[in-house]
Amino acid sequence: MRVAIAGAGAVGRSIARELIENGHQVLLIDKNPSAIRPERVPNAEWLLADSCELSSLAEAQLGKCDVVIAATGDDKANLVTSLLAKTEFGVPRTVGRVNHPNNEWLFTEAWGVDVNVSTPRIMSALVEEAVSIGDLVRLFTFRQGNANLVELTLSADSPYVGTPAGLVPFPENCALVTILRDGQVYTPEAEQPLESGDELLFVVPAEVEHELEQLLSPGHA
Repeated sequence: MRVAIAGAGAVGRSIARELIENGHQVLLIDKNPSAIRPERVPNAEWLLADSCELSSLAEAQLGKCDVVIAATGDDKANLVTSLLAKTEFGVPRTVGRVNHPNNEWLFTEAWGVDVNVSTPRIMSALVEEAVSIGDLVRLFTFRQGNANLVELTLSADSPYVGTPAGLVPFPENCALVTILRDGQVYTPEAEQPLESGDELLFVVPAEVEHELEQLLSPGHA
């Protein structure tokens, strides 16, 4: 399968690596010269071009693609890319990345988007499966390695409410990857204090899950 990805940032490159690993042909497109770093995904094709320009997409031979993924950090660019891919080049399947939840209503077939992917909404839906505040919930297991994505909602009486994330003594090999707060997704910074009700997502080995849950639970000193 041939896939074109508009946006060669961290998201686009991650998608490209996964697709290439699964045997697909990938073309990465970005208008920013500094984003064109073939050494980061050496098995992909690279094109310096604006995916919102019809001539650029023609140069990319979008008509030969089975899927186009609009994965830039700009919702307007993702909508235009999807619409052009679908209407001008007849791409069978388009996937649009939604950066801001308020724009999700635009990402429909009317704009050429077959599938919209809203990271905040997906992550929120996952954590809503949590049993209760303070319980650690395993969301999924990574295909390679003994590690899981887990979620824990910080209770008001956790000993680490108000503590900067960088000062919390998380177990070894445990990584805090995302904080969900007030409907927003935050990349955790060392100086960012944890707040009551924060939905914390970790990548952690299975054998460390209980230790992590105990650490953040009320009564832990």
